[in-house]
Amino acid sequence: MSAPSSRGGAAVGRLADLAPVEAGAVMYLRLWSDGAHGRADAASDFDIALGAGQGRAAMSTLDQICSLCVSHGRRPLIRHGLGCSCLGADENCFAQMVGAASEGAREDAMMMAALIVRSDFAPALAALSEQLGLTLRRMVRPSLQPQATHAPQPSVLH
Repeated sequence: MSAPSSRGGAAVGRLADLAPVEAGAVMYLRLWSDGAHGRADAASDFDIALGAGQGRAAMSTLDQICSLCVSHGRRPLIRHGLGCSCLGADENCFAQMVGAASEGAREDAMMMAALIVRSDFAPALAALSEQLGLTLRRMVRPSLQPQATHAPQPSVLH
């Protein structure tokens, strides 16, 4: 049996398999968690993509999300290294929360937020995730963004 603290680090996929918004959420989580140099790189990315004012706002949102996860997490959020192509279980939950929130699926985002932080902080995390997700959507090239909504997709993929 694995230790509870390592469970969230189990590889559940590859970063390349995520949609751009979700992959971006994981990469910025990793950068933020890497310390001052990683945070500076994230801030620079936001400034380049969004301009100075919106870039600062995006970095503030990322700071708030990650600080909330650290301060009020149900347990430490396990992440893989910056250059790792694997996607950990905790990272996937974080990515899906941001992606769902950015699409307006607030109940799904709230459910995933409650897996990451204490339940009394889940609404704040879900709201911040929506802000980050919408920012990441603006950063993604228009050709990569989803087109108009079509018929519901089947819930079974394989």
